[in-house]
Formats: sequence, C-alpha cells, structure tokens
Amino acid sequence: MATVSIQEFLSQANRGLNQNVLGPEYLTKAFNAANTGTADAVFSTTAADNIFTTTYGRKVWQALNNQTRFFNAVPRTTFGNQVGWRVRTDRGTQRSRPMTELASLPDIDVSNIETVSSLPKIVTTMLGASVKAMYTAQLEGGVGDVLALENENAQIDHIKELNQELFLPTAHGNLAVGSGVTDANVRDGSLLRIGDTLIINDAGTPGTTEGAISAISGNDITFATIGATPAVGTTTVADLLLVMSRAGLTSIDDIVNVSADTTNGVAGLATFNDVYDIDESSGTPRDDGGFAAAASVQGNSGVGRDLSLNLLDTAIQKIRTKGGEPKLIVMGHDQYFKLERLLISQQRYMGQEEYQVGIGNEKTFPGTKTGLVLATYAGIPIMPDADATLGQAASAGSALGSNVYVLDTDFLEIAIAQPTQYIENRDYFAADALVVRGMLYTMAEFRAYRFDVHAKITDLSA
Repeated sequence: MATVSIQEFLSQANRGLNQNVLGPEYLTKAFNAANTGTADAVFSTTAADNIFTTTYGRKVWQALNNQTRFFNAVPRTTFGNQVGWRVRTDRGTQRSRPMTELASLPDIDVSNIETVSSLPKIVTTMLGASVKAMYTAQLEGGVGDVLALENENAQIDHIKELNQELFLPTAHGNLAVGSGVTDANVRDGSLLRIGDTLIINDAGTPGTTEGAISAISGNDITFATIGATPAVGTTTVADLLLVMSRAGLTSIDDIVNVSADTTNGVAGLATFNDVYDIDESSGTPRDDGGFAAAASVQGNSGVGRDLSLNLLDTAIQKIRTKGGEPKLIVMGHDQYFKLERLLISQQRYMGQEEYQVGIGNEKTFPGTKTGLVLATYAGIPIMPDADATLGQAASAGSALGSNVYVLDTDFLEIAIAQPTQYIENRDYFAADALVVRGMLYTMAEFRAYRFDVHAKITDLSA
C-alpha cells in the first residue's frame, strides 16, 4: 500500500464527506441557486417547500423606546376624597403695616383664594388575539403564548402612553394663513388625543377665537372636526391651535403655561388654556387679574436660540424667589448634550468620582463631583427624557428643540384614583368573533398644588 501523507489523507476524508448520500446541502442548509451557485437537484428551489426553511425563535425583541423616565420620577400618591383645592395668591392690601400710637387701625382685606378643580382621567390600552392566532403561535417558529406576549407589550405601551401624555404640548402649531386646519399645518397630529378640546387663537387679535370650541372625536384623530379656519390676512405669524382641556392626563406644559405668556409671537395663550378649570381671560370667575401665582416661562416668540447657563440660572432664580426649591430639571437629549458642552470648559480635575442621583424610580446619567456635572446642575438632578416636549417654531407646522423644565416636585404628583387594572373578556358572542380581548386601564391625574415654583425654557434650538 502506498504511503499517504497526512494532508492527502485529510483531503480524501473531506472529499468523502462532501460526496455522501446527504450531499453538501445537509451541512450548508442551502436550498436554491442563489445560495449554492447551482440549482438544487435534491430539494425544491423555493424556501416554502424546503425542509430547511428558516425557523424563528420565540423571543420578541423591542425596537421601540419604552423609557418612561419622567413618569417614574414624579411622586405618586392616592387620589383621596378631594376633587380640588385652593391656592392663596395674594396677602391682601395694607392689612399689615406699621402704625402710630393713636392711628386708625389698618384696613381689613382678605386673601385672594383661587379654587382649583381636578378630576381623575381614565387612560386605556386594548389588546386581543383570535383563537386561531393563539393556537398557531404555539407551533414551531411561533411566538408562543401570543396573548401573554400582547399583554406584556400592552403593559409597556400603557405606561409609555402615560409618560407621553405628561409631555403633550399646549400649542400645536401656527396655522398657515388662510389654509385651513390640515395635517400639514399642525406640527404633529399624534400629539393630540381623542376627546381633547381645541381652540384657534386669532393672531391678528390675540385672545380672541377663530370659530367655536371643538373637540377631537371619532376613531382617528382628525382635524376635520375642529370646524374653524384661520383668517386670511397679511400677518407673518398665523393663527395658533391650542388645547383648552385634555381627555387624558394634564401635561407639564399645561401647568407651566398658566402664565399669560406670548408663544410663537401669538399672545393670549393662557386665555384659552383652562388647566384645572383656571381661566385667565378677564371677566371670568377664575380670573384674579392675571393669576399671580403663575409659573415662569422664558420664550423667544418661536425663534430658536441656544440653551445658555443664564437661561437656566434665571429659571432657578425665579423659583427660589417665589419660595420654592427646584428638585428636578427635565429636558430632551438634545439639550442635555448642549448643557454638557456648556459646562465642559469649567471642569476642574481635582479628583473625579462618578455618581448618580436617584429621583423616584429613576436615576440620572452618571456624573462627576467636579466642575463638569452631568448628573446635576447647581445640585439639581437632570433627567433627560426622549418624550420631552418640543418647542413650537413661528413657522407653520414646524418644531424647535426640546423644552427645559425646572420643577419643584414637592408640589407635583400623579394622583392615582384606581391603579392600573387588567380585565380580560372571552365572550365570543359579545365580541361577535372568535377573539379574546383584554384591556388595561388607569384612573389618575397629574396634579400641581402650586404653579409659581416651576419654570420652562422654550424656543430652544435642536
């Protein structure tokens, strides 16, 4: 027998392996000419008929941002048996003053008390699966228990909805002059909710309305139900679409916009923003000459500008001047990195130690205890949230960068009337279909007991 080298022996062994009855396709799982370079003579050339059709695992990975940082950071409490409260906004005139020995007594004046109405809101999330889907999902390549999967996803979506509602903007866009209310003129229809009450503020005469108050209705959020058209005019800034009241949770933008500021060059914003039934328009029962206990808003009439430390310091100063103490700064990731660049030149390398600050169920990004503080600013935790409200640009239907909110969370809470509950229905006759339906619902409201100890910086560049 001739001598065979190791290389030749291995080469012959490999040839035998590739020429066995199973063929190379058994190892490569190739099934068509596209994968092998030649037509497959053993199996069908279509994936559907081949025994090596791809089989998927049951794990479903999320490709969505499901972070709910602001919702997790805000304190939560039981709603209680009260449906409102009172806010004292004025000490009274000349009720306290120095007086001489025999002078007349000071005039009697009473405090100004604003009544606040706050009822819980209901937020629901629906899910369902047909009986066929529930069966086939258990087969090879299926996702497993499809109803449990949808239940898990619905829970994530439900909390995400609550977080997004907390950031819904009060102003939804400057409408193009004379063009009517259309998707193209409103910044983002997904920022409206069915049941929201809307109004159009006249740019030509700020504080007056274009058409009647209307509510979003129907199965789809549509602007056709508003029933008002911006007036034709020559103004450079067109009419403004505003939310008067919400079907869902009150947003932080509603709370800080109680002040009669000018948004996007259109004044009279707060005239129509009736958060907690507080209306600033003159002559109404809720008016006290401008609602003295209003939040601080730093805007720029819809023109973008960069975030500065002066803007941030002013917001903190306004809150402290009114007796509050900021405990949380909320912003989008765009402003977070701008703040980082602002502070990086001030860093002092006297020893570094990374640390994080906990707020509610969340933690800040890691920061240092030296000059550059990513986790806090002036000792106040910074919480970036992907859902943070965007500023509204002066041009129709466009947005700016995210707003910055400086908040005293001692006076903010999510009041829970009924914790999130899951209800399942398997009545095929009631559904008139072979489906299993599920629903998650929460009854709650975002409440602010004081408005003056919060601040917003808006009209910032992205």
